[in-house]
Amino acid sequence: MTTTESASTELRELLLAHIRDVPDYPEPGVVFKDITPLLADPPAFGALVDALAALCARHGATKVVGLEARGFILAAPAAVRAGVGFVPIRKAGKLPGAVHGQAYQLEYGTAEIEVHTDAFAPEDRVLVIDDVLATGGTAEASLGLIRRAGATIAGLAVLLELSFLGGRERLAPVLADAPLDALITV
Repeated sequence: MTTTESASTELRELLLAHIRDVPDYPEPGVVFKDITPLLADPPAFGALVDALAALCARHGATKVVGLEARGFILAAPAAVRAGVGFVPIRKAGKLPGAVHGQAYQLEYGTAEIEVHTDAFAPEDRVLVIDDVLATGGTAEASLGLIRRAGATIAGLAVLLELSFLGGRERLAPVLADAPLDALITV
């Protein structure tokens, strides 16, 4: 796994200026990173989409996966801008038809995500995009789903990596041959 903080200083400052800290949400002691101000600002959101689309091209992605729910908001426009397909990975029970499912551990229990069984062709190179990399549980489960569906991982790209939560270390074994790009690391 290659390690990069992919944003220029100018882009990093623009994005950070539009990410709001919300203390004690969703529970006391947590500082939530709210990206809705970034999404509401066309120049900042456009710069983010451009940066993610450039990563699609750099890594040779033929499909982009967005992780439910905020990953959809970032991944879909990046896929369109890059001229590649978009595939949602959703919470269990939200996709019609045949799916692959993957359970994973949360801090407070378990969850499950799914992808359509026909979402990828064997030659697909898939870039996973999400808003925040925290502990890495959802990303790890999504990488397993993509491989089980028969595609190759082109990489994982996130807007914001919370390095103190250890997600990068958790993902190192499953991203051994693919890059992890964080536009911002805190």
